[in-house]
Amino acid sequence: MALAAPAQAGVLDNFQIKVGVSGVLPDESGDPIDVDISDEYVPSLQIEYFFNDHVSAELLCCVATHDVTAASGTIDLGEVTHFPPTVTLKYRWTNFGQFEPYVGAGVNFTSFIDSEPPAGRHVDYESSIGPALQAGVDYRFDEHWGVNFDVRRIWINTDVTISGDINATDEVDINPWVVSTSIAYRF
Repeated sequence: MALAAPAQAGVLDNFQIKVGVSGVLPDESGDPIDVDISDEYVPSLQIEYFFNDHVSAELLCCVATHDVTAASGTIDLGEVTHFPPTVTLKYRWTNFGQFEPYVGAGVNFTSFIDSEPPAGRHVDYESSIGPALQAGVDYRFDEHWGVNFDVRRIWINTDVTISGDINATDEVDINPWVVSTSIAYRF
């Protein structure tokens, strides 16, 4: 057992975990029907692996539920819940003392896991794959603990099918800004 503990500690040496809150702020549009999607603030988790001091890969995970309306609020589409994991490859600058600014680019996969439209309506959202950009800063208290602030732009495009008392299809660009703040622990 004495040999197992150092071996396990070494596995986590290049990881950083961030737990915090993310604002998912859609910059939505629909074609041919305009849509409105609510801003939401949700708990989030970021897991980052460092290849070296400057280059890392990060996974952002959260689940958000939004209120959705269409046609200037005249059509209630209820709520939709989505899971949008986003992976970015990041470059950070380490020559600013405790501040470590970074930029990143990557990909997002969004799965719509639940839709709760009003009675008499069915709303179906197709999954989406799109690019993501990121910029932020870590502030290190010491070699393990820090705080983080970052902003991501994620491109999410889904085809929406409405059936029941209303029958329509719409191509919806959700394209949220995701603003996160978190507590970070680097192993």
